[in-house]
Amino acid sequence: MNGNDQSSGATTKATGNARSLSSRILTTVGGIGLVVGGIDPLEGSILIFAGSGLMALGAFLGQSERRFITYRLWVFILIAIGLGAVVGLSMVGGFGGSTGRSMWWGVLVFPYLIGWSMGIWGPGSARWMLWLGIGVGLWYVAILVMSLTQGGLQYAGAMIAFATLGVLTIGGCINRLLHPVAALR
Repeated sequence: MNGNDQSSGATTKATGNARSLSSRILTTVGGIGLVVGGIDPLEGSILIFAGSGLMALGAFLGQSERRFITYRLWVFILIAIGLGAVVGLSMVGGFGGSTGRSMWWGVLVFPYLIGWSMGIWGPGSARWMLWLGIGVGLWYVAILVMSLTQGGLQYAGAMIAFATLGVLTIGGCINRLLHPVAALR
């Protein structure tokens, strides 16, 4: 082996290390965005959207497993579709109540919520993210309890949907903690 071959190998290794570090940073920052944004999913929607995008980019930069990258990309797409529905429905005045649009229009928001939950407990999620995901899931259940005890029955359907999302997120996080998987197989 001559000096150029060794230099080329060292450069490739350094590039791989930098790429791996970038991937971990993007995934960590994206995970923080998902968790913090999840505390109030409407106000935190930009954090959730950006966080899922960073996690998809981190998966692309750091993983060779195509199915893992595809999973993170689908989480991002679900969040983008659901968030687009939130923005679109807001632009036309919302749904339910006196808007003249049925509450069933709210189903268009479900991809956003499902994508967020999948992003929290998906493959490759760090243990800290799973534990914080359980905390956010418990917060969603607590919101239902607080709403029902304070007579907030007008939003009971939405609160039940959030509590259900919280329970599903808790279940996904616990399952991932009990059966860790680094990437899809």
